[in-house]
Amino acid sequence: MAGGGPTRRISAASARAHTRKAKQKSSIPLPSGTFAKILLVVLIGLLAWGYQATRPPLPKICGSPDGPPVTAPRIKLSDGRHLAYKEFGVLRENAKYKIVYIHGYDECRHDVPSNILSQDVIESLGVYIVSFDRPGYGESDPNPKRTVKSLAFDVQELADQLGLGSKFYVIGFSMGGQAVWTCLRYIPHRLAGAALIAPVVNYWWPKLPVNMSREAFDLQLPQDKWTLRVAHYLPWLTYLWNTQKFFPACSAASHNPVVFSSKDLELISKQSSSQDYRAQVRQQGEYESLHRDLMISFGTWEFDPTDLDNPFPNNEGSVHLWQGDEDKLSPVILQRYIAQQLPWIQYHEIPGAGHLVPMIDGMGEKIVNTLLTA
Repeated sequence: MAGGGPTRRISAASARAHTRKAKQKSSIPLPSGTFAKILLVVLIGLLAWGYQATRPPLPKICGSPDGPPVTAPRIKLSDGRHLAYKEFGVLRENAKYKIVYIHGYDECRHDVPSNILSQDVIESLGVYIVSFDRPGYGESDPNPKRTVKSLAFDVQELADQLGLGSKFYVIGFSMGGQAVWTCLRYIPHRLAGAALIAPVVNYWWPKLPVNMSREAFDLQLPQDKWTLRVAHYLPWLTYLWNTQKFFPACSAASHNPVVFSSKDLELISKQSSSQDYRAQVRQQGEYESLHRDLMISFGTWEFDPTDLDNPFPNNEGSVHLWQGDEDKLSPVILQRYIAQQLPWIQYHEIPGAGHLVPMIDGMGEKIVNTLLTA
């Protein structure tokens, strides 16, 4: 017999299994560092997407080739921007009292309350009122360099170009009321008097008691608390937060009825539905109007209103703050505190009223009469 081990027979199934294992072992591995490179590319892509998502679109400036038409009278400011305005009352050259009205959030020059003064009172007192679109609203050019103080100087330049004289009155509602604080700080020498109607309060003003500010802040809807936190702490995310669809954003911008009191809702139900100008409010884009309002109003201020000095130490004028005690947007507890810290302010609290104080029958006339005759 010949030498050697026994011959083994391999089945077809075993052969196929062996072939499969061989094929698996022969798969080509990724070159060293390739996974890290792919991860880096994905990360860069996500960062690029995030950067683009936080970048607002360019505004559609009125009068530009792709922007809305200019239909209102406008002045050209010293920095080249335009400010649109609307005039009410007697002719300015015949007026005894000249008032600059500053509109609120998501409003425009047309939003002077229709019942602010009757024609009889306007003519008997000789009242002239000019309302203007704040930067980025209506037909006023956006101001990408806008600061807390810039609006006060816009008001001053508007008054000068319209020839309102060395002194004039200012009335502001909501965020427009908040803007009156800046006029009292930066152009007090130009004011004959001022009225703040339900002015928005910045919860981060440093002189507000922390516990009181937190209590007022907690009265806001959860979505609004997040919106204001973003505007204050992460302003560069304001556009993304207010345009994302995963969580609700600013309730005032969406006209959520929950933020209004029962009295407010009653007033809204009686409001005329023929507001053809509403489309003009945001026509240049929401970033330079609504979003920048949030960033300025709830950002870090250059002064605290409770530190202001009396602009009329010789009683040559007066400052009034009008506030509803059921206001859900501008909590009354903070307004009471501010009025206590500034004894020269004449504080008027309206029982049962919400945020929409100027819309209450006869209230506009009362506010103006008190301002002009106090």
